[in-house]
Order: sequence, then structure tokens, then C-alpha cells
Amino acid sequence: MTKELTYPIFLGSEIEHPKPEEALFHIVPVPFERTVSYGGGTNEGPSAILEASWQLEEWDGKSKPCELGIYTHDPVDCNADADQVIENIAAAVKPICEMGKMPVGIGGEHTVTYGIIKGMLDAGIKDFGIVQIDAHADLREAYEGDKYSHASVMKRCVDEGIPLYQLGIRAYCEEEIEIRKKHGVYYADADDIVPQNISSIELPEDFPKKVFFTLDIDGMDPSVFPSTGTPVPGGLGWYQTLGLFESVAKQREVIGFDIMEFAPIAGFHAYDFAASLLMYKMMGIVERNR
Repeated sequence: MTKELTYPIFLGSEIEHPKPEEALFHIVPVPFERTVSYGGGTNEGPSAILEASWQLEEWDGKSKPCELGIYTHDPVDCNADADQVIENIAAAVKPICEMGKMPVGIGGEHTVTYGIIKGMLDAGIKDFGIVQIDAHADLREAYEGDKYSHASVMKRCVDEGIPLYQLGIRAYCEEEIEIRKKHGVYYADADDIVPQNISSIELPEDFPKKVFFTLDIDGMDPSVFPSTGTPVPGGLGWYQTLGLFESVAKQREVIGFDIMEFAPIAGFHAYDFAASLLMYKMMGIVERNR
């Protein structure tokens, strides 16, 4: 039996749903899963995160990010091929950016991020970079013949000329090493930052002043989030992840972010709650560093 997914408004137990123009954070659920290469279930991630958000407090431990307004959109239509779904995502994100608001994506497989980036580009946003937390480089030209594979999403982004800084990577192939060199991709891989528990980075001086931050749940260690399709040991911890995000937010203007590849595990609601809390804490970091 297929589970019926629901998409309640984020933090709906605590806040009234604002008008779109009154909210800074615009949550875009994208239950797209087409090219996952190991475990599945990322299409259920957006629903699980939204449902779990009803267990959050307004106070995130330091502030109330909800006071800047959180608007939850209806899920993007994903009943099409990848090209069309990317266009659907872009069409949802473009007006958010044109209002001067911040897209917050929930996936879904990591391919979704390219749709968000395309929406930002379509809205005329230029001169921004991407910071990525991930277990995988996602820089293959194509994977299993699919250029829109979740393993190729960052290649699609650097092909657009967008600078990229990768954090926590620990699974990549020789092709991706060469692509890093070709496109001048910055990186601090897991084998460098995890053993030393490095929780902040200094972005290069020439890195753009505006940043989109994409967080693949598998970038964090499976001991924190086993709830993902492609777990890899040796990943980031909870506080390390938040510290890295905050170090970026202190140096640059975060203009959007996403959480991708969360695949709920039936009966283990702790991970749903953790993913939802992670998203809210990222909003709080954005709020306090504006």
C-alpha cells in the first residue's frame, strides 16, 4: 500500500500561515525521486519534515526565526520526466526570488537543487556561489547515462559558471577529481575536517558575496542520520554541520538553502524531528547573521 503523503505548513502548531509577501523564508517541498542509486524513500522526506515541524518550539535556543515569516508552498508537481520537473521547480522558485524572499528547498533527491538554482537564475540572480555539504561530489557528467542524475547535480551547477565550495566529501571518482580541477572547485573533504572536528571555514576572497547552501543529509555521519539512501561513514556531526553553516553565514549573504536526500525510516520519528530541527536551526542562523 502506498503511503498517502501530507504537506502541513511548517511549524503550523505554533504560527499562523503568513501572506507570501510577509515571509522571508519560503519553503518549497519537492518530493522528486527518480535516479537514486541505492536506498530509496527521499520522495517522502518533505512530508516527514513538515509533519515533524509541528513538534518544534518557536524558540530555537537562541532566537525565534519564525518572526521573519515562514511560508510553506504546495509541493512541486513531480509527475513528469526530470527535465520537466526541473522546470516545475524553477517556476516555483522564480517568483520567490523576484519578491526578494529566500527559497528553502526540501527534497527529494539531490537533483532537485539544480531546479532551485535554475529558478534563481531565471529570476535574474547572478554572481552567487554554492556551498555544498555532502558525502558525494555529485560532479559526474552523467551517471548511468542520465545527466540529471543525483550524482551529476553539481556538474550541472558548475556548468552554469557558478563557483562551488564542497564540504565533507568522502566518496568520489577520478572523473570528479578532474572536474574539480577544471572548474576550480574549492573543497575541504571529510578526511581533513572530520578527524580534527573543524567546524568553521574561511571562504576564499574571490568567492561570491552571495551564497546558496545545499545540504545533502548524507553529508552528515550515518550515526546522526542513517535516514538516507546512500550513507557513507566518516561524515559530519550535528554541531559541526551547524558550525560550518554558521561560518559561511557570517562571511557571506545566504540567499537560499536546501536539505536534500532525507529518507524517513518508518517507526523512527527521531530522524524526522532531527531533520526538521536542522532546517529551523539553519533559519535561525540566517536570521541572526542578516
